[in-house]
Amino acid sequence: MAEDKTTPIPEEVVTETPAEATATATVEVTAPVPKASSSKKRKAKRTVATGHVHVLATFNNTIVTFTDPNGAVLSASSAGACGFRGSKKGTAYAAQVAAEKAAQLAKQQYGVSKVSVYVKGVGLGREAAIRTLSTMDIYVDSITDKTGVPHGGVRPKKARRV
Repeated sequence: MAEDKTTPIPEEVVTETPAEATATATVEVTAPVPKASSSKKRKAKRTVATGHVHVLATFNNTIVTFTDPNGAVLSASSAGACGFRGSKKGTAYAAQVAAEKAAQLAKQQYGVSKVSVYVKGVGLGREAAIRTLSTMDIYVDSITDKTGVPHGGVRPKKARRV
C-alpha cells in the first residue's frame, strides 16, 4: 500500500491555554443601540438681510454668486448650470436666467433683500444680471466694477527680421 506522508502537527498550535479558552467562551452578543430620535435635527434658519452679489461676466459664461457681508457663499448659479451650452452661455439672456435662479434661492433660504453688486469682466451678462436683481425685488445698494486693468499689458511680439 501507499505510505501515508502526513506531517505531524505540533502540539503548541493545537492546544489552547486556559485564558484563551475562557476568552472565546465569554463572548457576548449585544443588540444594536436604537437611535435617540428618528427625525433629524433641523438647523436654525439663518437670515441675511443685506449681502453682496458677485457677477463674473466673461465672453463664454456668466457666474452670479450671492454672499453674506463676510464673504460666505449663500447661493450661486451660472449660465452653464442653467442648461445653456456652447456660445449660448455668453448671452445676456443666459445671464438673466442665472441671476434669477441665484436670487430666488438667496431670497427663499436667507431672506436677502438688499445687496451691493460687484461686477467683474466684460461679457454681455453684466447689465442683464443687475437688471434681473431689480425685477426680483432686491434693492441694489451700490454697483462696483472690479474688472482687472492691465498695467503695461502683455509683452510685445519680437521684432520682425526682414
